[in-house]
This record gives sequence, C-alpha cells and structure tokens, in this order.
Amino acid sequence: MRISLRNFDSSAAAATTGASEPRKGFVMVEIIVAMVLLAVAISSLAALMYSVSQSSQKATGNAYRNGVLMQEVNRLEGIPYDSIAAVETTVPVTSGPYPHTRKISVTEPVANVIKSITIVITPANTKFKPDTVSFIRTRARSSRALCKTCPST
Repeated sequence: MRISLRNFDSSAAAATTGASEPRKGFVMVEIIVAMVLLAVAISSLAALMYSVSQSSQKATGNAYRNGVLMQEVNRLEGIPYDSIAAVETTVPVTSGPYPHTRKISVTEPVANVIKSITIVITPANTKFKPDTVSFIRTRARSSRALCKTCPST
C-alpha cells in the first residue's frame, strides 16, 4: 500500500479536524511558556547554590579558626610553666590562608601556682565569627619523698 501526498488538500484536512483556521503563532506561545518555566527552575537552583556556597565558606573559616586555636593551646601547653609570662599580647597574622588577630592573655590568680590563659582569635574577614578558648596551667608538683638533702618548704 502506497501513500501519496500529491493530492493532499489542506482545506479538506482542516475540515476533518474541526479547525476552521490554521494554528498560527501557537509555537511561539509554547516557547515563551517553556522559557518562563526554565527561568523559574534555574533561579531556584541558583539560590540553592548560593546558600550552599555560603555555608561551605563558613565551614572552611570555622575549620581554620579551630586549627589556629588548637595550635596555640598545644604550643602553650607544651612549653614549661615558668616560660609563660603573665602578660597580654596581641599579634596580627596577615600571611597564610586565614588572616586573623591573635590575642593571648595570661593572668596569675595564685602566684607561682596557677596561670589562667585566654586566647581570642578574631578573623580579618567579618563573615567569620571570633572564638575564645580558656584553660589553666598549674605548676607541677615535685615529690621529695626520697630526697634527704632537699630543703623543705
């Protein structure tokens, strides 16, 4: 069976489908609706990507801040008790991936026995929050139970 379109009459085809006029411009409306739907979907995805990138940047800043705090705590825990001076120092750090200001306060509530140390890290970037850690260092007690010549205090 062969189908030939030589004798095709568009007016007869329109009469059989029930449409009296050809559908002009319908494709343009479909394209506009599709573009609007695409724009809505892409703008919602863009807002999602923005919030994800902001939270990722904040998490990175928090990780750097925690690393700097732990580095300072470990440094001050590792040095001898007598080497820690009871002063307040502020050091700006501009190099590296995390520029910040480091403030270390050392107080001595009980002389030659306890030192209270407070470290404050203030990031240069205002998107990140400052953080504080406090801890206490004590003088190590030495046992004189076996020493017969040691002076007793």
